[in-house]
Amino acid sequence: MADAYASNDRKSRVKCAIGIVVINFRTAGLVKDCLTALGPQLEENDARVAIVDNFSNDGSAEEIADWLMRGEAWKTRVFLIRSPTNEGFSGGNNIGARAFDANYLLLLNSDALVRPDALRAMLAAALREEKAGIIAPRLEDPDGTPQISAFRFHSPLSEFLSAAQTGPLDKLFAFAVVPVPVSNAPIACDWASFACVLIRREAINETGLMDDGYFMYFEDADYCRALKKSGWRVVYDPSARVVHLRGGSSPVKASMKAKKRPPAYYYAARTRYFRKAYGPLGLFTANLMWFAGRAVARLRALFGKPAPLLCENQGSDQWMNWRNPLGDRRAPE
Repeated sequence: MADAYASNDRKSRVKCAIGIVVINFRTAGLVKDCLTALGPQLEENDARVAIVDNFSNDGSAEEIADWLMRGEAWKTRVFLIRSPTNEGFSGGNNIGARAFDANYLLLLNSDALVRPDALRAMLAAALREEKAGIIAPRLEDPDGTPQISAFRFHSPLSEFLSAAQTGPLDKLFAFAVVPVPVSNAPIACDWASFACVLIRREAINETGLMDDGYFMYFEDADYCRALKKSGWRVVYDPSARVVHLRGGSSPVKASMKAKKRPPAYYYAARTRYFRKAYGPLGLFTANLMWFAGRAVARLRALFGKPAPLLCENQGSDQWMNWRNPLGDRRAPE
């Protein structure tokens, strides 16, 4: 993957300071709102936008194309790329990344609204943090309530803690709890939500593009792990603020919150992550630790605290692709 970005003909790529990639998959309204918030910041930051339509095949690409032909002058800085197939989050963003010859790449969800001066703040953070391969802004609700968007890496121990959901254990093993509490000051973290991240071109050249063996989920943690192995840092900087309408571009988190069964690609991505991060026995170790944590949660019933509900089929679905962990992405047809 390391040469996937550099190998493209640079003459055919769009040259700018910031290349911004926004994926559309049947979310025309969100894309238009996203770009309307972002548009006024494009020219002053020498930024261009590639909207990658991930084979929506529902008329939304045509709706966006028509909208770009009318109105504001900043729309001349936006272009549409139509993928002949749905390549998921990693693949779609990689398509957009290959379109640019830019100093920085900004990955931006269609359900994200960039606050005024957020691009400038992220660029300032990148100039200040020379070894930061990724700058992640503060993600927040529309009313300004901050969202947790900086994290520690998933590990077998974190699987135990997430299944146990027991406060004393979380305090004892705080170093392994995945979510990092919201900070009002810049901090280094293991990985950050890719709902919005600014990536330095030198870091992409050394690390490569995202692993498109993921369809959706876990690719952000995987990429940050690869980037850090290349010697780069991931920095969360709350001076840049971006509204994240969580779940707008994907229904998976809403389904999990309702304890419904997530799509197969979620578990395939989880399997791929643990295999890549922890070797051939990574998934087995993670799942055994999860079942141990679940046993702890069930023991709480003895003290009048019933075990938290699971998503449908969660115990068995976690073994998805265990025979071939780097294989089928389980992408929807």
